[in-house]
Amino acid sequence: MQCRFLTTMATVPLFAFPTLSSADTTLPTVVVTAERVAQTADESLASITIIDRQQINQSQAQSLPELLRGVPGLSLSNNGGFGKTTSLFLRGTESDHVLVLIDGIKVGSATLGTTAFQDIPITQIERIEIVRGPRSSLYGSEAIGGVIQIFTRKGDGKLKPNFSVGAGSDNTYQATLGISGGSNQSWFSANLSGMDTEGFNSCTGEPNVGGCFTDEPDDDAYQNLSGQLRAGYRFTNHAEIDIHWLRSEGESDFDGSFQNQSESMQQVLGAGFRLLPTDNWTLSLKAGRSWDESDNFKDGVFSTRFETQRDSVWLQNDVAVGENHLLVLGIDYQNDKVSGTTLYPVTSRDNKGVFGQYLGDFVQQNVQVSLRSDDNAQFGKHTTGSFAWGYTFDNKLRFTASYGTAFKAPTFNELYFPNFGNPNLNPEKSQSVEIGLSATTSWGRWAINSYQTDIDNLIAYDASLFAPGNINSSRIRGLEAILETRLAQWDISANLTLLDPSNQDNDKVLPRRAKKALYISLDRQLNPFSVGTSLQAVGKRYDDAANRRELDAYITMDLRAGYQITKAWQVQARISNLFDKDYETAAFYNQAGRDFFITLHYQP
Repeated sequence: MQCRFLTTMATVPLFAFPTLSSADTTLPTVVVTAERVAQTADESLASITIIDRQQINQSQAQSLPELLRGVPGLSLSNNGGFGKTTSLFLRGTESDHVLVLIDGIKVGSATLGTTAFQDIPITQIERIEIVRGPRSSLYGSEAIGGVIQIFTRKGDGKLKPNFSVGAGSDNTYQATLGISGGSNQSWFSANLSGMDTEGFNSCTGEPNVGGCFTDEPDDDAYQNLSGQLRAGYRFTNHAEIDIHWLRSEGESDFDGSFQNQSESMQQVLGAGFRLLPTDNWTLSLKAGRSWDESDNFKDGVFSTRFETQRDSVWLQNDVAVGENHLLVLGIDYQNDKVSGTTLYPVTSRDNKGVFGQYLGDFVQQNVQVSLRSDDNAQFGKHTTGSFAWGYTFDNKLRFTASYGTAFKAPTFNELYFPNFGNPNLNPEKSQSVEIGLSATTSWGRWAINSYQTDIDNLIAYDASLFAPGNINSSRIRGLEAILETRLAQWDISANLTLLDPSNQDNDKVLPRRAKKALYISLDRQLNPFSVGTSLQAVGKRYDDAANRRELDAYITMDLRAGYQITKAWQVQARISNLFDKDYETAAFYNQAGRDFFITLHYQP
């Protein structure tokens, strides 16, 4: 209920996960991304998935894309293993329809319009919130499919060092080293991590046919080095500051006819300040910059360089009106700049936004209404809005319904890339409706959500133009079913996604979206041992917009186990793709076969 908001805001740092001690773990999980304010997960009217540090450790995932593959409504396309280009499709929308934040700062490439998920170090992540459904009325452009917010690691309590070392197939090695701590008023965390793998042959392309358009049967290596710092101080119960920095540098070999090596850098730097001028008014200020850079080579010879820089700042006021009503009023500003060896006729643009939101609690009913106006330097003003309503029955069954609009401005590549861009593109616009049923019972939790998203002017490659063009109308219908329970001491988590992503102009299926996907995870604690398994089943998809090349369905299974040697020392081992399934998520690009990995952790 919204009446909890005032209590929550007194303890939750600006755009951070809850500051809970081990004794507080029975408190409700608090989320901040869906409505831009602190709410418990069961209060939010949005469809949310939360992945915390414990779940990350339990999964033994070695990369962020690997961790995200089990999220309901989310599908991935990867170009051949660790460090290779990875595209994410949320609820059937495009890969550039997902807004990505790191500690409240928008990240991603202004030229490509996507985020390099493959380079974000999973070892530096404390928590992830995935919000499915449009959020442009709160965040502006790009949030047609949803929002993913990543929170970096944050310390508390006494000084604690940590490290890990691991090794596995394809001569893959990983290591981490960090230290964290804090007090009742302060917190800090500093971490380093590295990864090195020889990889495997990423592509079996054919010249002039598809994929990487070349035949280079060699292993494609990847190296990554990353660092993270975060620190904050709570001056009183009414004011606090939080500063964070994350940098990731990657080197990747791949197969390509024009380029086959890349050196990339992802970085984000930000600071936030929160103030409670009165008991019912919270003021939040956040500012930061993110960088996305890459140097590209062909057989060691420099080819191209791309640099994008995003500056953002926002000011938000949360005003409680009585116990059960909250008003949110804010403004934000974003400026994108591009540079490098490629000449763009336009190299920068800014966007100014004003937004407002009302959250209300009426005993068994909850209401959320938001409205936003964006003024884009290139595409003028756009107004977006959303409305959501929830009703909780006496038996704890909850019904929700929502409607939201969103828009997305074309990227610099879509507009201006030499011999490819189309400066006549229009912004994409969408309308989404969703209804859902959910319940939390003594035996677990379940939820069913059904939705439809209509996108006007969807940007896709137009073969007649040899450039991107606008599709007049696309329609995406979907259903997500989620189950979490405990049976015979096994923790079971399962979700089923049914999707109908359609290009209404030609009645074709939008590419690289499977119509059916199932994910099941089972884990059991047998102190000092732990065991688990995951199964993923993905249906057939098309690789191209014309639906001429079909990607086969596939099923993969992973096994994992752990042994707690002492309170501080743990060893973990996993086998991925147990049955050595040969499959592709993008045509001609290989995925890893059966592999193993073992890790030794130290965490006092």
